[in-house]
Amino acid sequence: MKALLTSTAILLASAIPALAQGYTPDPDATPGGMITVTYKDDVATLDPAIGYDWQNWSMIKSLFDGLMDYVPGTTELRPGLAESYEVSEDGTVFTFTLREGVSFHNGREMTAEDVKYSLDRVTTPETQSPGAGFFASIAGFDEISAGEADTLSGVEVVDPLTVKITLSRPDATFLHVMALNFASIVPKEAVDEYGTDFGKHPVGTGAFKLGEWTIGQRLVFEKNAEYWRDGVPYLDGVTFEVGQEPIVALLRLQQGEVDVPGDGIPPAKFQEVMGDPDQAARVVEGGQLHTGYITLNVGIEPLDQLPVREAINMAINKERITQIINGRAVPATQPLPPSMPGYTGGYEGFAFDAEAAKAKLAEAGLGDGFSTELFVMNTDPNPRIAQAIQQDLKAIGVDVEIRSLAQANVIEAGGAGEAPMIWSGGMAWIADFPDPSNFYGPILGCAGAGEGGWNWSKFCDESIDAMATEADSFTDPSAPERLEMWSDVYMKVMEEAPWVPVFNEQRYTMKSERMGGDDALYVDPVSIPVNYDYVYVTE
Repeated sequence: MKALLTSTAILLASAIPALAQGYTPDPDATPGGMITVTYKDDVATLDPAIGYDWQNWSMIKSLFDGLMDYVPGTTELRPGLAESYEVSEDGTVFTFTLREGVSFHNGREMTAEDVKYSLDRVTTPETQSPGAGFFASIAGFDEISAGEADTLSGVEVVDPLTVKITLSRPDATFLHVMALNFASIVPKEAVDEYGTDFGKHPVGTGAFKLGEWTIGQRLVFEKNAEYWRDGVPYLDGVTFEVGQEPIVALLRLQQGEVDVPGDGIPPAKFQEVMGDPDQAARVVEGGQLHTGYITLNVGIEPLDQLPVREAINMAINKERITQIINGRAVPATQPLPPSMPGYTGGYEGFAFDAEAAKAKLAEAGLGDGFSTELFVMNTDPNPRIAQAIQQDLKAIGVDVEIRSLAQANVIEAGGAGEAPMIWSGGMAWIADFPDPSNFYGPILGCAGAGEGGWNWSKFCDESIDAMATEADSFTDPSAPERLEMWSDVYMKVMEEAPWVPVFNEQRYTMKSERMGGDDALYVDPVSIPVNYDYVYVTE
């Protein structure tokens, strides 16, 4: 479930294991049928270069493909739109051979030119992609980021079915990056036609295509009958109903009207569900590389002072917060979750100590406290967690106004740098791929601190960034010295306290009685929350 590429796989990448090449259709699957999935909030965008939240991630993954992909329900890499690839001995040149005959939803055949266009698009500043930093190792990234070039010099079209990508340094995560939604291949003519509305009119090569989007009500995905992977998807389509309160969604699931509650099991109903054998049998539990945290915007007074950020870390009672979610988490001490390579064992972080927190505020000249705002997603239990944070900070003299908003509005405020503090719940970080670098670049690194980025603390330390770059300049992702470097990176981050790491949560969801497919598909580690391409109905 958390397999990493070995150095052998990196250096001899053309020798791809047979099991990773494709997917054997489930013999129990019955093709056909529609399913209903619910969400409280509407979807902000389906543009793969921009969308980056819990709600749209799996939707985008079903509409688009990248050069690389994952074996369903796992983090095992396999080729996607690339039929095969080769890697130079020094790990800096990747040559991808594309599949022949793959068509976009508009009917045009995909070529290497589309690959180059898509990578140029996601890295150009005008796109404001929160994932641009993932591509920093591609030659020419610095120039395109600075507006000094229009294209990535390291991406070369060799012929219609071959693209060569040259890196400026070895990058242990590069093949994982090519499997991210941000690396999805899009047709230039569709982006040109719809402009900034491309996210409402997505055109990809994925297993499903958008059939209908009624803002504030529903989205309907239809099966792509021309999908290049044989045998899937099994479903005829998926209806996403939005504006649905999670408790109402659970009731409808119990009545057979909903197949998957996208927002999960409401915490207020969790004990009731688990206490009923019939309902508990439909609960799916999965481990996840997750951290829930409070961001502290270092660009807003008085959070620009280290003693203030340390005080807030000391003031939060993490044990009490885990009880709000029925104990489905453990308190966090650092950005990385315990099961992630590079986690620093034995590090205790900031102890809960209100008196020490008050002393830190006095050290900053704020003995009388101050007022600030905490932004939070308005889906339960997040407002209740925000209230607990508010109470903890009140105890040290900090008055907090809670701004409870729809997910998209919180993300917008965070990206714009307008939120002093954000409780990340409902949007909290779950690894895009199982590597320690993924908890740094987009959410703590300088590349993620720009306009629209997910580094909501706006923390940027160039010396730590340099450490992170060095840690990724390996061909072997699991090299002990590399993981030690990542441990050092996160310890340096904690010295600056741009976050309050709060808890590492286990994942729970439910499915209706008629849903089929391996349970891992409903807590898929990379098609969060559900891998719609491979689930099916049994009636």
